[in-house]
Amino acid sequence: MTATAAVLFTVSPASAINSYNATPAPERTEVGALVVLTDPTPTRPAVRWSCTGTMISATVFLTAAHCIDNRPAGTRFFVSRSQNVQADIDASYAIGGTPEQVAQRVGVEGVGIFDPGFGHDQADSHDIAIVQFTPAQATALANWPGWGAFTPATLPGHNQLSILGGRALDALPWQVMGYGTQEAVRGPGGQTHPGGGVRMKAPLAFNALNDTWLRLAMNESRDLGGACYGDSGGPNFVTIGGKLILAGTTITGDVPCYATNVVYRTDTDSARAFLSPYVSLPS
Repeated sequence: MTATAAVLFTVSPASAINSYNATPAPERTEVGALVVLTDPTPTRPAVRWSCTGTMISATVFLTAAHCIDNRPAGTRFFVSRSQNVQADIDASYAIGGTPEQVAQRVGVEGVGIFDPGFGHDQADSHDIAIVQFTPAQATALANWPGWGAFTPATLPGHNQLSILGGRALDALPWQVMGYGTQEAVRGPGGQTHPGGGVRMKAPLAFNALNDTWLRLAMNESRDLGGACYGDSGGPNFVTIGGKLILAGTTITGDVPCYATNVVYRTDTDSARAFLSPYVSLPS
């Protein structure tokens, strides 16, 4: 199971992430929503938000490979830094026009690029991708009315999480951010995941670390929150020395979104090998 919002269920401009212990994140203007433009079908609108991501430079938006790969032919990728992307999509559809015009009123188009190792390595998922922008597109991202200025997120140094070690990581504050849906709600038709489309944040706690993955606890009983469907590709920040570091991106977790967020590390050799042609990396 991946945490992507390839299926949005019933979406309304309500809260996102897990509903418990979560708060809006209007200040995190470097965190954005991945909006996809596809051919309309009877079951899915042509323009919809799909995943989360983070600006890591003026021209690079970091997300997950499973948010970019396996899309219908001709899919185009847009990024919105709006606090409420679902409301923007609804408003754009209300104005009318072609699906392309709807998407262009919501976000800035870029080129989706995913790690070529994605899906081909059992030891490392390579579930990492970017949306890359031209300088002109980057100017639009920086100056879009209502989005506010942003400072690109800070990536970790090479193997920084392993160097710190589990004991140190356990003592540090963690946060997840994204536009995703809420935890499972039981109803007459089974489980649903309401909400989504609004940028939110929630506290997490360190659980475990391995070669490419980071596991973070999100149990309500511990006053934590967490990620759910649609938060894929979004940032998991750790505060080190008073500074937010983008330690990894949300990839998967437990199906009802109650217990664990499984995160692809950004400090490993493989992640850095993919990112190095596109951004300057800390040593």
